[in-house]
Formats: sequence, structure tokens, C-alpha cells
Amino acid sequence: MLKVGLVGVGGISGAHIPAWEAMEDAELTALCDIRSERMEPYPGKRHYLDFEEMLEKEELDILDICLPTYLHADCAVKAMERGIHVICEKPVSLNEEDVERLYSAARRRHVNFMVAQVLRFWPEYMLIKELYDTQKYGKLLSGYMSRLGNTPPWSWDNWMKDESRSGLVPFDLHIHDLDFIVYTFGAPENVKSNRIKRPEQDCINAVYEFPQFFIETEASWYAGAYPFAARYRFQFEKAVVSFENGKCMIYEDNGDITDLTEAAQGDTGSINLPKSDAYANEIQYFADCVRNGKFPDKVKAEELSTVLGILKKL
Repeated sequence: MLKVGLVGVGGISGAHIPAWEAMEDAELTALCDIRSERMEPYPGKRHYLDFEEMLEKEELDILDICLPTYLHADCAVKAMERGIHVICEKPVSLNEEDVERLYSAARRRHVNFMVAQVLRFWPEYMLIKELYDTQKYGKLLSGYMSRLGNTPPWSWDNWMKDESRSGLVPFDLHIHDLDFIVYTFGAPENVKSNRIKRPEQDCINAVYEFPQFFIETEASWYAGAYPFAARYRFQFEKAVVSFENGKCMIYEDNGDITDLTEAAQGDTGSINLPKSDAYANEIQYFADCVRNGKFPDKVKAEELSTVLGILKKL
């Protein structure tokens, strides 16, 4: 039974905690947050207000870091130096040099380290990687990805609105789509971008150019209460594949239309789009790697460095 501790009982922990609780071969034993009230909904866990006290008193196999971005790297290193495996929420850091520092600590202490880039485990997005790799519908011609919403008003101490702590839209929001692009297609040859950055809002449009295709992206924190939505549309030679308004569709050049959202309820044939929780998928993957003594190579250090290097220039 893997013993797990989680630090940072904020918004994203609401996706991580149920995933750990659902696993039969892992036990979430301890939580840590400087706000005791955040841990009150979980009376069956040991609660800590001090991170180093939790590391000292608990015998953990895995630490799950759900802290604000600027705290990720230091906390991860402290845990790994104690021989604890670490899964850390994105982004790994605001500083590209932290990537090597973290992976060096993992190698030195012979532990696993992984950044939870969740789109790599999201069925609708993994579909695009599968279609690109297999060329089922021919070569990719173009793509569009967007992640739009309003400026988050709810973060502790307003850390998300502080560029020095969150990196704003590039590092907190756009990183999802850019990480998927680098993971699926590699590093782009060229990047063209425009940005409107004001105290109350932040909006980016970036085009990533590859030798035979381009991908246009949008990411925003608008000042108004714009509802959050994530979408994509990819144009292949023989089909357009879209994920919009919660529906994943394939429009083939022969007139066939496939609704994978409905097909996911049953047998989908050669294309399988399972109904699953991507956060649970990534956590299960990491736990399996720990259990099997395998380093989690689905998220590679060089890809993380590439993403951070591009984000710093937007």
C-alpha cells in the first residue's frame, strides 16, 4: 500500500484527492495547508500546517504537490532529498533552470518525479496524438486550440494575479495547450504571438509554425465573467476533428460524421474514446510507475524546458 501525502489543499486538490481516494492500492494519509479550514472536510487524514513537519513525521512513499506555482520546485526537492517520490502540479516552475535541478535530485535520490501535465492523459487530446502518429486521416494541415476564461478571483492571497508568483496566462493557462503541442508535434520552428496584458486581464494569441502545418492558439483571462471553455479543431487531409462545447466530432471528407462523445458510451471500434477522468489517469500512471520501479517518461525534462523557454518569450 503506497502512503501518500498532499500539500496545498486549494482548488486543484479537489481533482487530486478523489483520485487518490478511489485507488485501492494507495492511501492518502496526510494533508498539509497553512489554512486549517481547508483540511476540515477531510477528517480522516492527519492534518499539518507546516510542510517540513509533515515530511518529518509521516513515512510517505509519494508526495502530491498542489501548491502555488512559485513553491513547486523547492518543496519537490525537499521531499525527494528524503527519498519520497513526487508528482507536482503544472507548471514545474517559472524558471527553466529548475527543470534540471529537479530531475537531478530525482536521479541522485533514485526517486520518481513527474509534472502533472494533464492533457497528456486526456482522452480527447490523446485522440489527436493517435491520429497524428498513425496518419489515419492523412497528414495534419492546421490546428486551432483555445483556453478562455475570466481572471481568477479566488486564489489564496491573490497569488494567481501576481506575475512573479504565477506567471499569469502564459504559465498558468496557455501552458496546457503549448505542452500538448510540444508533446505531440515536437518543438515548433517559429512562434508568432500577440498579447494584451493589463492589471485586470491578460490575453494571448500565438501561432506555432511547423514545416508542414501551423497551430493557432488563444488563451485569456478576461476582465468580464466570461465562462471558461477549452476547445480544439484540427484539419487533416481527409478529416476535421473538433472538440467544442463538450463534444468530440470527426467530419470525414467522404461525408461521414462521427460523434465520439456518444460513441464513448459503448464500442467505438478502431477509435476508442473512453469516458475517464484525466486527473485520475495521470495519478494512476504515476503510482503505477512508483510501484513498478519505472521512471515516468511520459513527461520528459527536455519537453518541459522547451515549453518554459517559449512561454518566457510570449
